Amino acid sequence: MSQVNKSFCYFVSGRVHGVGYRKFVYKRALGLRLCGYVRNLTDGRVEVVVSFHTDEQQKIFENDLRKGPIFARVDDVKRVEISNYDKNNFEILFS
Repeated sequence: MSQVNKSFCYFVSGRVHGVGYRKFVYKRALGLRLCGYVRNLTDGRVEVVVSFHTDEQQKIFENDLRKGPIFARVDDVKRVEISNYDKNNFEILFS
């Protein structure tokens, strides 16, 4: 496994509010031992900020973001690299 230590901000659009998308992302992130957060945006998208330690983590997590839970429909996932997100947990933000 290749070390990456990179952080990204993802903007997920589609039917991602009211379908358990944030909880789905939260569980996947915890399972991969990732740090960051997930939150709904007022424009209907979901924002996910996450730090990866390996290429494999990134590959699995990005695939999960595109899949989503059973009642979700993911139309698009935009990724922006950000400076290192230095937190020690993953959380759901309610804003």
